Amino acid sequence: MTSRSPRTRRTRRARLRALAELVRAPAALTVLGDTVAGAAAAGVPVRGRRLLLPLASVSLYWAGMALNDWSDRRLDAVERPERPIPSGRVSAGAALATGGALTAAGLGLARLGGGRRAGRIAAPLAAAVWAYDLVLKGTPAGPAGMAACRALDVLLGAAGGRVRGALPAAAALGTHTLGVTALSGGEVRGGSRAAATAALAGTAVSAGVAVAGPTRSRPHRLAALALGAGYAGTVGAAQLAAAERPAAGRVRAATAAGIHGMVPLQASLVARHGALPAAAVLAGALPLARRLARRVSPT
Repeated sequence: MTSRSPRTRRTRRARLRALAELVRAPAALTVLGDTVAGAAAAGVPVRGRRLLLPLASVSLYWAGMALNDWSDRRLDAVERPERPIPSGRVSAGAALATGGALTAAGLGLARLGGGRRAGRIAAPLAAAVWAYDLVLKGTPAGPAGMAACRALDVLLGAAGGRVRGALPAAAALGTHTLGVTALSGGEVRGGSRAAATAALAGTAVSAGVAVAGPTRSRPHRLAALALGAGYAGTVGAAQLAAAERPAAGRVRAATAAGIHGMVPLQASLVARHGALPAAAVLAGALPLARRLARRVSPT
């Protein structure tokens, strides 16, 4: 029995790693801020049961990643055979079941955290996630479908507050996502200058939305500007490099920068709406997300 224990532990760790790769587990750190930004813009604090709303976002994001790999399993067998399904570390059936279970968990957490109002937003969000992975991905409507997912995720945090007040924040993150998703299509074979340039323009628009508008005080304005500048600088530099030469490596780097760039964009929006402690927590998650990305790719 003792001789089997190390092997059992290694097997268990291998399974957990495969699952983490399937759902891009560390990338969840780039999702938590969606609902926080929505809540700050809508004037409702994330506390008490509402702390479940960011977890609902994570569950639905992980569901989308599992469904993404299930949908792409045949393509990945050719282009990315190291991924969990084509490598045989996760079966296609298990990936689909994981996507379903995480979707159910996300819907349940949303209802528990935000009541019926949150449930009414989480339902179309879940539907948008499934529609993107199973129908829209790879079509001209794919980037818009992914942008809708992210915008709805922001509005999930606004449930129970002034939802209209969160629309600019939802638009900023949706626009950013639109550009990153369109650009990511060139990760394997290389992209186009037009896609990279459009993504760069989207970054400029999102940064402008994040820092524009009234703030509670000068410190909030300065924090929003600093975080917005950090977002625009890091993401924009990678996208500019891809626009100059859209080789696969540069497109992958720009896509990864775009994924991580969600965090300072969210933090900038949160700071502008007066929640400096929450903005600081979000900004502090970025270095951890980058370190974990070296172990499990976010793309």
